Amino acid sequence: MSLLLPVLPIRDMVLFPGVIVPLFVGRPRSLKAIEEATLQDKKLFVVSQRDVRVDDPGPEDLYRVGTLCQVLQVVRIPDGTTKVLVEGNLRAQASDYDFQREFVSAEVDPLEYEEPYSSGTEPLRRTVLEQFERYVNLHPKIPSEVQVSLAGVEDPFLAADLVASHLLVRIQEKQALLEILDPERRLEAILKSLLRENDLLEMEHSIHDRVRQEMEKGHREYYLKEQLKAIQEELGQGEGPGEIEEYRHRISKAKMPKEVERKALHELDRFSKMPPMSAEATVVRTYIDWLADLPWQQQSKDRLDVELARTVLDEDHYGLDEVKGRILEFLSVRKLAGKEMRGHVLCFVGPPGVGKTSLARSIARSLNRRFVHMSLGGIRDEAEIRGHRRTYVGALPGRILQKIRQAGTRNPVLLLDEIDKVGSDFRGDPSAALLEVLDPEQNHAFTDHFLEVPFDLSRVMFLTTANVTHSIPRPLLDRMEVISIPGYVAEEKVHIARRHLLPKILRENGLEDLAPRITDRALEKIIGDYTREAGVRNLDRQLSRIARKLARRIVENQERKETPPVRVTIGPQQLKTFLGAPKLHDTCLPQEPPVGAAVGLAWTESGGDVLLIEAVHMKGKGHVTFTGNLGEIMQESAQAALGYLRGHAEELGLGEIRWDETDLHVHVPEGAIPKDGPSAGVTLALAMLSSLLERPVRPDVALTGEITLRGAVLPVGGIREKCLAAKRQGIREVILPQANRVDVEEMAPWARKGMSFHFVSQAREVFHLGLLGPGASPADPAVEEEGK
Repeated sequence: MSLLLPVLPIRDMVLFPGVIVPLFVGRPRSLKAIEEATLQDKKLFVVSQRDVRVDDPGPEDLYRVGTLCQVLQVVRIPDGTTKVLVEGNLRAQASDYDFQREFVSAEVDPLEYEEPYSSGTEPLRRTVLEQFERYVNLHPKIPSEVQVSLAGVEDPFLAADLVASHLLVRIQEKQALLEILDPERRLEAILKSLLRENDLLEMEHSIHDRVRQEMEKGHREYYLKEQLKAIQEELGQGEGPGEIEEYRHRISKAKMPKEVERKALHELDRFSKMPPMSAEATVVRTYIDWLADLPWQQQSKDRLDVELARTVLDEDHYGLDEVKGRILEFLSVRKLAGKEMRGHVLCFVGPPGVGKTSLARSIARSLNRRFVHMSLGGIRDEAEIRGHRRTYVGALPGRILQKIRQAGTRNPVLLLDEIDKVGSDFRGDPSAALLEVLDPEQNHAFTDHFLEVPFDLSRVMFLTTANVTHSIPRPLLDRMEVISIPGYVAEEKVHIARRHLLPKILRENGLEDLAPRITDRALEKIIGDYTREAGVRNLDRQLSRIARKLARRIVENQERKETPPVRVTIGPQQLKTFLGAPKLHDTCLPQEPPVGAAVGLAWTESGGDVLLIEAVHMKGKGHVTFTGNLGEIMQESAQAALGYLRGHAEELGLGEIRWDETDLHVHVPEGAIPKDGPSAGVTLALAMLSSLLERPVRPDVALTGEITLRGAVLPVGGIREKCLAAKRQGIREVILPQANRVDVEEMAPWARKGMSFHFVSQAREVFHLGLLGPGASPADPAVEEEGK
């Protein structure tokens, strides 16, 4: 009787009746076949592939004879595969395969053998089981429990199939056994295979024993040779210092601490008794090399000349007075306190391109210390910091000790770059491993997993860099002294281009002799119209672009044998020839007092920026819409601002507004740029109030601050960058939270020059300052003006 069943093709095995096996299924057709079988009566036709390399088999790739199985269990595995437990019931033959559906199906006919056993069947069964017992004892991959499970099987059919399922032979041979219906013929075929395999296994065991004896003989000869070498050295007949003596000399020369030296000599003693080419000897040799190469006592002498350090820092960097002052303080304390000085870890925080990494190099040069650089960006493995244990293949110390070895001294300047971009996953948290490295109270006995002996890191001057601090774990940030390096303003960038960038670029492009001149106005136009950044990387790229075009023009003139050009002067008019039209545009700020629009200040990783916040109201059903790619926190600030306006509608002149019939739409232009944070709260409130009252907002005032439902104005960050962004846009009046007064007082005088600051603590003071027309409040906020 034919059955229409789903078909499960399997690779690299043959399933016999009477056998229960787990199958791991991952192919889509096979998964559909399993689902179909579980929906019906859990019957499944399992058949082997002819070629295991075929991923999507066709009818010609499958054998016709397979096993009719019962699905016992289906388990989903997290890696996407499915584990299926099936039991083979009967041999069966597929008459035709159907590949038209989502799974393979076939008309299957069971193959049954009904003739009685002959007198020769039982002797064959016993002989097969005896040879199989011998096969299990000889084969290393078959457990002895298999033999026990077969001892009580009396049925020749079942015995033959169970033995055939455990034979480790080719798929074609096992398939041939499956297709034999006569149990006597099948037992004879299995017996032939067992006799052949047993003979091969005995030959393999013989070869293995012979090779093992040869290896033991080689080890014995090596041991005797080493004894002979030791006797010759005792008698003074040696051939000179060998590898062991060289290592002993290196260990003595390294001047290790006593406990480390004992550890090194102990490992050297173990190494001397090992075969030189063994894997363990290689591991021990690498370990001793690392112990001997680390600078346990070597250190460079600090150059504690404060005036010289000031000169070096001024040569390499323009501005950055706070950072330079901190370095000079470090040198002064080191000169007075000497070895009693406690270690410090400095963290330079600032936007990209402001010179954090180059500043670390200058510090090393001013101190006369070696400089090593280590980037932490993207590191997710704790072993990168602490190293791997020696039990792992290819184990090495962590990158901290690798850099110390590279420096060759125990007191280098070690820069840990991009510490805010350290990640963590199942391999550990590298930032947690850095807690010991950067703690002056602990790092005097830093223990690497590979070395397993303490190394003193207290003399290393650790410097770290980051773009932001909020992504640095708080315990790690607590171990560092944060020094902010804000972005440069246009005036500083002009000086940097003159003193540092242009001489380097002219030298790199072979233009020193011609020395083309770029006017200050041209530099200001490049900075304002072609680069928009806190640092100077893009400025360096644009100046290099000009230098390359000049170099090409000079070479082409030389090849045409034309008159050498005179000294070139590049002004603002010539920039379009070299750099094309400006591709950066300032935020389009209103020139006339707008209704429903206010100028806010924002902080980005590239420095400060201004943004325009617009609001309109219309008849509707009380809906509020926020657009412009606003983040969740910024939307919450807008809701808080609207809540304050509605809660104080009477005193703000909004008593006649029908809120349930008025829709509000708040939009921040440049919708492709994500925006988030609470600092736009007062700006949002001012824009919405202006729209609802239909009163214009002063276009010459910028503001920032977080707002609460009670109208309090809370402090925000990035005040210096925000004020410089307002100054860059020509805005001279800034409204700031009262609590940010101290941030303004810490700004450099040149940054405050020409600016007026209004410090407010309540939203009604913001409305009084920002709205034109009759004041919304009689309050007079504090004003601090700087000289023009």
